[in-house]
Amino acid sequence: MNALFARIVVIVSGAAILVVETLSTRLVAPYVGLTLESTTAVIGVALAGIAAGASLGGRWSDVLPPRWVAAGALAVGGLGVLVVRPLIRLLGPALGPGPYAAVVLVAVSTLVSVTALAMVTPAVTRASLSSLDGSGAVIGRLSAAGTLGSLAGVFLTGFLLVSLLPVTAILLVTAASCLLLAAVTATVRAPATVVGVAVAAAVAGAVLVAVPGRCDVDTVYYCARIETDAGRPGTRILVLDDLRHSAVDLSDPTRLEFAYTQRFADAIDTVFPAGRPVDAVHIGGGGFTMPRWLAATRPGSTSTVLEVDAGVVDLARRELGAADIPGTTVQIGDARTALAGLQTASADLVVGDAFGARSVPWHLATTEFVADVNRVLRIDGVFVLNVIDRQPWRLLAAEVATVATRFPNVVLLVRPDQLGPGGGGNAVIVASDLPLDLAGLAARAAVRGEPGSVLGDDRTREFAGAAAVLTDDWAPVDQLRG
Repeated sequence: MNALFARIVVIVSGAAILVVETLSTRLVAPYVGLTLESTTAVIGVALAGIAAGASLGGRWSDVLPPRWVAAGALAVGGLGVLVVRPLIRLLGPALGPGPYAAVVLVAVSTLVSVTALAMVTPAVTRASLSSLDGSGAVIGRLSAAGTLGSLAGVFLTGFLLVSLLPVTAILLVTAASCLLLAAVTATVRAPATVVGVAVAAAVAGAVLVAVPGRCDVDTVYYCARIETDAGRPGTRILVLDDLRHSAVDLSDPTRLEFAYTQRFADAIDTVFPAGRPVDAVHIGGGGFTMPRWLAATRPGSTSTVLEVDAGVVDLARRELGAADIPGTTVQIGDARTALAGLQTASADLVVGDAFGARSVPWHLATTEFVADVNRVLRIDGVFVLNVIDRQPWRLLAAEVATVATRFPNVVLLVRPDQLGPGGGGNAVIVASDLPLDLAGLAARAAVRGEPGSVLGDDRTREFAGAAAVLTDDWAPVDQLRG
């Protein structure tokens, strides 16, 4: 086999494996969540497929013409790439969330394509060896080429392709490249085989495009869609992956649908006099619910929104009217680094409402991050943080303990029934350098229908107990969540 062509084949197959691996993380997220477990499932299944493919490719190349093996593997791999997304969309709703479901969903959808594509390198290597003389150099060159292809696949996908093309288009291009190389690699022209592969590719391509999914938009990080609330036609729900993230009443920006946003409002209205404008920083944009509420209830307020996903911002501007909120600016980028760039004592309010699946992203949950929140807040400022957890509430306890290392006054807003047997859901941590008005918070919660939902500083710290403080060195947020 020509040395240059051999390298091209190996590079393309290596790149295709990493394209599938990189995309599968986001493809399974609407069904199993974007967690450390789902990411681990993707990496683990890919490594298993690579190992199996390397073994099978080498073994079959000793019994069959290596070029045939390489061509067949490219064909099967290309067809497999075309059905990755349809399989996930068909099986995802049935499997549901959870770490084991993630492994099954990733394996069923990607293992065949990854295994087949991993067979290419040993087959091409075998085809390139005419004798043992110089075999080490050949093996080394092709191994390096495969690694180069893998690097190209992961960097091109993560840094460029996802921002430029829909996922469907990326998969189509990847599959087409593999199928084209399969046709060129094969030395025996078998019309029936060629026609069969072409028909299979056409059917798989049609299925890839036709099978419906849950997304209105594939953003860089999320499968995002807007739903209409059946009970309130004017209310729109932003769903990111499998989580109902934000609710916006297009006709009344002062109405807050979700209980956790109502708790945010209670804290803000208790700390700051009615109608007083505030300078707010929002960790996570979502549907821009709180910036809209602040602009409506406290005219003159400013909101700096730190949102990692430009696609979510575009969707909120297009469907939820986020572009029309007065005093609101958006910084696209990671909230941790963006917050570090804000001036000391420049904000009255920091709202923490960023999530990867149901957990606060780990680097936004540590004492180092909370210290930077405290730095940005003025002395009379307040930090409100949304946390999703359930019994035994290990994540919430750890987050309370973490926030308490940087703020002397910490209050927990959570209904008593949530803390009872089998309870769970959203809880809000309120933290400040100055004492908080517990009576005012309790009165507002009671009026809303959540009496007894305010835990004062002593009870909040008692709830945290001996929970470990989250740090940049140790923050297993996905594992702590109930």
